[in-house]
Amino acid sequence: MKHTTVADYIAAAPREAQKNLLQLRALLRSVAPDAVEVIKWNAPAMEEARILFSYSAHRAHINFMPTGSALKPFMTELAGFRTGKDTIQLPHDRPLPRPLLRRIAEYRLQQVREEGALWMGARPAARKKRGS
Repeated sequence: MKHTTVADYIAAAPREAQKNLLQLRALLRSVAPDAVEVIKWNAPAMEEARILFSYSAHRAHINFMPTGSALKPFMTELAGFRTGKDTIQLPHDRPLPRPLLRRIAEYRLQQVREEGALWMGARPAARKKRGS
């Protein structure tokens, strides 16, 4: 099923995922109130000139995707969670670690605003030289 809005996505998610999805969405919106919510890769994402973060629902967990560079400083605190290169799995049967997720989201937002950090290690497109 292709989703067109974040609300549609959450409504179609597994029932056990919906509470954490709503809490994560609210947290991310409070961190980045000027960001636009979009659907990318059939999952919710938030953009502010660049993609800030994305999240998705799965059978036993939700994924929060703030990029690997935003996770790196928090790996010690994330030791109790399954992580991937750019993701954190947040099991449905555990409360969200909201203070930690807030700090990670704030860090990612700062990376994008101050450093121009790209999404998932993407490189900026090569610029054509004038007269080429």
